[in-house]
Amino acid sequence: LAPMLTEAFPKLNTSRVILGLRAFLRSRWFIALIALLMVCSELFSLELYVIGAYAVLGLAIVLVSEDTLPAVPMVVCGYMLMSAKNNIGFHPDSLLAQPYAQFTIGFCVAVLAVCFLGRLVSKLMERKKRGVPKFLSGFVLLGAAYLLGGLGSSFYDAASALFGVVQILALSGFYFYFYFTVDWENTPEDYLAELFTIVGVGVFLEVVGTYFNPGAPGLDGEGDRAQLYTGWGVWNCVGCVMAMCMPAPIYFAVKKKHGWIYSLVSCVFYLGVILTQSRGSILFGSAVFIACIVYNLYKAKGREKLWCGIVYAALLVGAAIAAVLFRDKLADIFASLINAGMNDSGRLDLYDQCWNSFLKHPVFGVGWYDSPGIQLGNGSMYPNGDPHLEGYFIPGFAHNTFFQLIGFGGAFALIAYLFHRTQTVLLVFRDPTPTKIVAALCVAAMFLTSFVDNHVFNMGPGLLYSVLLVFAEKERSPQPALLKRK
Repeated sequence: LAPMLTEAFPKLNTSRVILGLRAFLRSRWFIALIALLMVCSELFSLELYVIGAYAVLGLAIVLVSEDTLPAVPMVVCGYMLMSAKNNIGFHPDSLLAQPYAQFTIGFCVAVLAVCFLGRLVSKLMERKKRGVPKFLSGFVLLGAAYLLGGLGSSFYDAASALFGVVQILALSGFYFYFYFTVDWENTPEDYLAELFTIVGVGVFLEVVGTYFNPGAPGLDGEGDRAQLYTGWGVWNCVGCVMAMCMPAPIYFAVKKKHGWIYSLVSCVFYLGVILTQSRGSILFGSAVFIACIVYNLYKAKGREKLWCGIVYAALLVGAAIAAVLFRDKLADIFASLINAGMNDSGRLDLYDQCWNSFLKHPVFGVGWYDSPGIQLGNGSMYPNGDPHLEGYFIPGFAHNTFFQLIGFGGAFALIAYLFHRTQTVLLVFRDPTPTKIVAALCVAAMFLTSFVDNHVFNMGPGLLYSVLLVFAEKERSPQPALLKRK
């Protein structure tokens, strides 16, 4: 896949400037730059500037990069650059509600879409054999289920089908795109772990930033965890992404000298999960964190195993000491979380509604827009009672993957999802390399937290999911020594 600029001017292939730019675009420093721009945008409301910068960098990738690998961090971070200050749901008159801002963002996205679509077409026209993506059949079946959800019921219409298309594209679009446009033979073996580790640092900073929102929990015992939101999601959404980043440092903990440092980074990410005050993320994130510890201690060798064990022991002791010495202060900060307790927040009623919908339409369900809490033709009534969602294209969700599937898509959707999930599990266990294990743990964080939430059906986590899948599938063993990061 020849870069556009060097294809037009072949002599540039020997230019030190071009070669240096190519190396930078594929380096950890470029990932760090993209993540830094993401954090600055979210914390300081610089969306228009950062999106413009992403557009410029995207054009540079298309013009000089030998493949689209540098676009991967942009896809992952682009979802999380919206600021709390400009969250339209909480601030209807914010910057992003203004026509000029919407035009600017739309223009930048359109330019990038055209350029990267051109790269895809160019790549597909090459005669080099690429094979068939392993998850093709699963995604086709799942896409059909998303598209046909509600078929045969009075609620099935074009809007439901359109949302199904958007759902499957968010979940699989970049999986297929990067499958065909990245030069996997020359992709560093630790790129995925490096990406999610760096992004995890950025998300952790955004989590800390949520405590500066007006009305956020504080040491005075006032405030509510509902105010721990960013521009791209509330506390539950942020908790899911933080949990998805948590396993990434473990890759380096088991493969690098002084791996205990990366074990410590994973512990910091776990703290970030707790700070989101998302009950589901804390509960299931803890399960994933324990799995990370077990894998770390099992795979680490020699003294590294001892030092990693000391880190986790210190974490346990430190947590116990903090719970005793700072009990009252911690109780103040997490007061709204403690008060929520085991309250199901209406979820059991949603599950009951989904089950009844399934009994009425067991094959294809009732579609996306007759999910629990939705009253067609009578305005949007969302299941969580959140008025910020009224009038949005996104429907209400059941806050549980199983009940959501049988409710909107019936048995067909459930079977399609289980088929796809079986494919992903088999990919990992047939050849459990460190990259695949880390990717599996990241996906597990998303999958498990969706037992009490709707992250599987949120388009943002879907982008991260597609990236994790394609890297896990294209993992090669052994890797050429020259591709290993030093």
